Amino acid sequence: MGKIDARLAELGITLPTPAVPVANYVGWVKTGNLVFTAGQVTLADGKFHYLGKVGGEISADDANAAARLCAINILSQIREACGGDLDRVVRIVKLVGFVNAVPEFKDHPKVINGASDLMVQVFGDKGKHARSAVGSGSLPLNVAVEVEAIAEIA
Repeated sequence: MGKIDARLAELGITLPTPAVPVANYVGWVKTGNLVFTAGQVTLADGKFHYLGKVGGEISADDANAAARLCAINILSQIREACGGDLDRVVRIVKLVGFVNAVPEFKDHPKVINGASDLMVQVFGDKGKHARSAVGSGSLPLNVAVEVEAIAEIA
């Protein structure tokens, strides 16, 4: 078991099988030493969770948990891109988070911290990244949050 797999186990996280794309795209692309993931949503155990608008049906705290779930799905995609070895991750370079929010909502960074915090918990300093947290009028399937990533791998 690798160091990152051991850390995930310590955190009580079991990574799912990467989600299969539902349209004309792939879950990740590797170019050079960078892996770009497709946007990952709030899918767990074959079901979509955290549906609705943040600041409406979904609280900021629940949306933070939704972003964490997106990050778990990101790790699943990156693990596949690394041939199953997350110890190959050199750094999480960037996260971009989209929040399906009511127009008055202003705490997008607090929501996307759910994904950012997980990356730092898993990778330590290598998990610190640049980031964007963006409000959205809607997201696919009415999910509350979607997050994509760029990771550098060895």
